Amino acid sequence: MNDTQSLPPPAQVKTFDDRTLVLIAYILHLLGAATLVSSVAALVINYVKRDEATPVLSTHHRWMIRTFWWGIFWCVIATILAIVLVGFLIYGLVVIWWIYRHVRGLLALAENKPLPV
Repeated sequence: MNDTQSLPPPAQVKTFDDRTLVLIAYILHLLGAATLVSSVAALVINYVKRDEATPVLSTHHRWMIRTFWWGIFWCVIATILAIVLVGFLIYGLVVIWWIYRHVRGLLALAENKPLPV
């Protein structure tokens, strides 16, 4: 008996499906609330995979990309305003918003729903 006949051709074998990759990106972004390095890694995944993903998963990639850049924008504003101590409040609000956006995305991913982008 030849076992190689039952295996699919190598082009059809996938190591990760697209949903798993989106899940990994969400987890990396959530870790990014503590360290920016994991969010940058997730951002690379988002940019590389957003055009080849299904329409539903593509909205998740765009959601995370937009969250990243708006988060960076508000952190820059918070850094500038830290001189007058208001920035520290903004940092806290950005972290809460960051976590909210990614948890909302994870819940939509679990239900296989698109996100508004």
